[in-house]
Amino acid sequence: MRKTGEVRATQPTETDDARERAKEKESARDTKGKLKLTRGDGEQRRNSSKITVTQALTQAEDQRVRSLASIRRQREKALKKAQGGAAGAQEKVLREVIIPEAITVQELASRMAVRAVDVIKTLMKLGMMVTVTQTIDADTAELVVGEFGHKFKRVAESDVESALDDVTDAPEDLQSRPPVVTIMGHVDHGKTSLLDALRGADVAAGEAGGITQHIGAYQVDLGDGKVTFLDTPGHEAFTAMRARGAKVTDIVVLVVAADDGIMAQTKEAIAHAKAAGVPIIVAVNKIDKPDADPSRVKTELMSYELVPEEFGGDTIVVEVSAKQKLNLDKLVETILLQAEVLELKANPNRPGRGAVIESRLDQGRGVVATLLVQKGTLKVGDLVVAGAAYGRVRSLTNDKGVSIKEAGPGMPVEIQGLSQPPEAGDMFDVAENEKVARDIAEYRARSTRAAAQAIAPRTMEQMFGAVAAGTKELPVIVRGDVQGSVEAIAASLTKIGGEEVRVKLLHTAVGAVSESDVTLAKATNALIIGFNVRASAKAKELAAREKVNIRYYSVIYDVVDDVKAAASGLLSPTLKENFIGYAEIRQIFNISKAGKVGGCYVTEGVVRRGAGVRLLRDGVVIHQGTLKTLKRFKDEVKEVKSGFECGMAFENYEDIREGDVIEAFETVEEARTV
Repeated sequence: MRKTGEVRATQPTETDDARERAKEKESARDTKGKLKLTRGDGEQRRNSSKITVTQALTQAEDQRVRSLASIRRQREKALKKAQGGAAGAQEKVLREVIIPEAITVQELASRMAVRAVDVIKTLMKLGMMVTVTQTIDADTAELVVGEFGHKFKRVAESDVESALDDVTDAPEDLQSRPPVVTIMGHVDHGKTSLLDALRGADVAAGEAGGITQHIGAYQVDLGDGKVTFLDTPGHEAFTAMRARGAKVTDIVVLVVAADDGIMAQTKEAIAHAKAAGVPIIVAVNKIDKPDADPSRVKTELMSYELVPEEFGGDTIVVEVSAKQKLNLDKLVETILLQAEVLELKANPNRPGRGAVIESRLDQGRGVVATLLVQKGTLKVGDLVVAGAAYGRVRSLTNDKGVSIKEAGPGMPVEIQGLSQPPEAGDMFDVAENEKVARDIAEYRARSTRAAAQAIAPRTMEQMFGAVAAGTKELPVIVRGDVQGSVEAIAASLTKIGGEEVRVKLLHTAVGAVSESDVTLAKATNALIIGFNVRASAKAKELAAREKVNIRYYSVIYDVVDDVKAAASGLLSPTLKENFIGYAEIRQIFNISKAGKVGGCYVTEGVVRRGAGVRLLRDGVVIHQGTLKTLKRFKDEVKEVKSGFECGMAFENYEDIREGDVIEAFETVEEARTV
């Protein structure tokens, strides 16, 4: 009983203590219900967040308990207030912000080290409603950076190419290099045969139709020195390729057949060589033919400002025969002499730099590119950037098919390892690291896409204009073995057509015809052209199933001729009128069922029932239409010949008189060609 009494005696005491503490806590609160945090009373601040078990049990359920985080924030606020705003008086960090041509709002905020929401507020003040992922231009970004008080530095996207700046070599570092000689001339004038005679190899036998289809690069040791030859095609479809050949060359050997003289592509070759500013050596070939006339060729050259030395000029003319190997030593001597005069030098002790001569997609080796090293030395393992392609050189092969470790100035080589086939004529450089190479290649790819989009008719006005004009399009997909051939075919096809019909190139690429090509052709009713390539087994099966037309070629002007014929089929035929006869009305009959019928006499030609007719009165056309009836006596006939009488009535027209003349004609459709 005593223990129970003791318990009862202590219970009121604990309750009183709890009430006292609650009163003290209420008195410690300010007018807003928040705890007073007095700096002088350290004990109160220290214990303000602590409660006993009894307090927790006796506390009202609806009574709000402040969290530790809330109390911590209150203390920090009080501390800042006590410091008198010293934190706000800290010096602001000014940064130099790099501004590219386009930048997202989030990226700009990160570069300034500010919140993205603050950047958006600033842009809203400038009248722009944007999101964090939206892209703004450099001028707008410049205004925003200025608003935040930072400095800015504008950079162009093309600045990534500054890593490949061509440094001028010191004169003492330069060494002699082999000359690069381009052989040009008209088709079938013997360019490749002349090169065969110089290098002792039969290249012409491997060309379709005896025509060089792409640029070949070869280095020949002529005893007194090495010479690099570029054999460019002579057909007009390769004008662009020939122009690029002239840009990388030091000397042009212009081959002119002694029996043909200067032809169309000879004139183009002269123009390209002059534009490149390189010396021209004229090789008059086929002097062994019976009808050869070298003197006529020399006279014709003067019309193009190429005056032979024997006529007082400075153009060297050598008469040769590639077939009989006549005067080849004289031609070699002339080339080496000209190279000596030019003093061709390059620095081999630097990263390689040069031009892409050709590229293709090989089934077993991947992307294979033919490069001409112009400066420095290209080595296995170098990171190469060529146009929009990049990659590490896995292997180097010379023109004889031998693997080598490095290639110096003036040497043509085949390399493997690029990400895609570069364009023939692109410059290649050795990059420092993979990031630089990738950034440059991606920038060039974007620039190429932007240029293509700018050229393509994208505006609604252009599209509606084409529809209103009734322009028809022949969609074509081109696949080729090498980049140069694909480019030449594309250039030739885009010239086909006019206002009524044109060729539309949907896709051009190097390599075999793929399933995606067939799918695209099916969707657009396009024609697939395979030049020296074939369709894969799956693509061939899909094309047969979807009835897609794939045509294979090995000579380029066959492609051009066939596409011209296909484009001509899209043209509306021409309607041509053919006169067939005259008839004279000699008497008018009124027949109840037929109306007015003219009794006629056919004076010339023939009159047919289905033909068109005109009614002439005093030489003036009164009516044009068709015949309702054509009779001989009481019978309907198909035609009435000259010298016979007949009865004729017009469809929906009865104003005919005696003496009127009826002219009969037929309308014939004639196919048009592009």
